[in-house]
Amino acid sequence: MTESATGLVLHSPQGVPYRFDPGALCLELLPTGGPGGYARHEVLHEPANLVVWASRSRLRPAPVVEVTEVELAAAKELRAALWRMAVDRAHGRAPRPGDVAAVNEAAAAPPLPVRLTRRDDGAGWTREWGPGATGTQLLSAVARDAVDLFGGPYAHRIRECASDDCHLVFVDTSRPGRRRWCSMEHCGNRHKVRALRARREEE
Repeated sequence: MTESATGLVLHSPQGVPYRFDPGALCLELLPTGGPGGYARHEVLHEPANLVVWASRSRLRPAPVVEVTEVELAAAKELRAALWRMAVDRAHGRAPRPGDVAAVNEAAAAPPLPVRLTRRDDGAGWTREWGPGATGTQLLSAVARDAVDLFGGPYAHRIRECASDDCHLVFVDTSRPGRRRWCSMEHCGNRHKVRALRARREEE
């Protein structure tokens, strides 16, 4: 999985911002929308939206990519496959062959170009993305991250938020492995409030 857990800033139905860290680059693509009921969260309406997503993802430094309409459609197809794979894995179901094939096909494309450049202060070298990156290369990075996640040691830690009305998926990278909520700021806090109210009513 790609390192650098910065997380995403999402908004509740009431417009309140909260931080959500799904723990993997491939899972960061899911909150942008998806098939079925996830379509109401769609934000990838045009190629520029995928470029913005890449700049806000855990890819560091943020890559500069050019995305076509065809690549945007491919991103949505990959996202749909990742949604199904993540939810299936979270509930102990085997992945669907078509979804695995979609991930493998995207991962087979050339990755984002990378290079070493001198640091501005002249003290050594730094890593940066090369110029001319494409949407296909961006999706390759997402798919390769999915290969690492679903085929790696944290696959059994893929979870769906425990809240009844939240379907966000994350990989639990905590040491004890007991994470239940997409975010303690959001669903975790709502659970605490409801539990407190229930206790008070019982008293």
